[in-house]
Amino acid sequence: TLHVGAGTFQPVRAARLVDHRMHRERYVIPQAAVDAIQAAQRAGGRVVAVGTTSLRALEAAAQGGVLRAGGGETDLFITPGYRFRIVERLLTNFHLPKSTLLMLVSAFGGMDAIRCAYRHAVAGRYRFFSYGDAMLIERQSPSHGQ
Repeated sequence: TLHVGAGTFQPVRAARLVDHRMHRERYVIPQAAVDAIQAAQRAGGRVVAVGTTSLRALEAAAQGGVLRAGGGETDLFITPGYRFRIVERLLTNFHLPKSTLLMLVSAFGGMDAIRCAYRHAVAGRYRFFSYGDAMLIERQSPSHGQ
């Protein structure tokens, strides 16, 4: 569970990404979720996050390289070049320009693939933002499409 703050939906206004300060959000990862994820990984399965908030919570809880149950606060700002530790697929909606969420999906799926998906969505008149259409994104390696 990530307790989404209003800052999630604010555009990035800093001229340079390194100058943007991400808002802090509280999250909780139950032990049952950690157990299910680790069992899936051991069995060769893939970890699918439903929503960017789930992805951000899982990645924040694995900052030491190992997913841990518990809670805390995170100001993790995921941008292209970030090395994902847990999530391999992401089901999410189409996000607005200049948002931290668009940067997150670009980091996850690769900038080229996300640009292509967004061109397709615009041409197909897909709906964007929280109640819009969804897409399933496969995690790309950090060097692919960056």
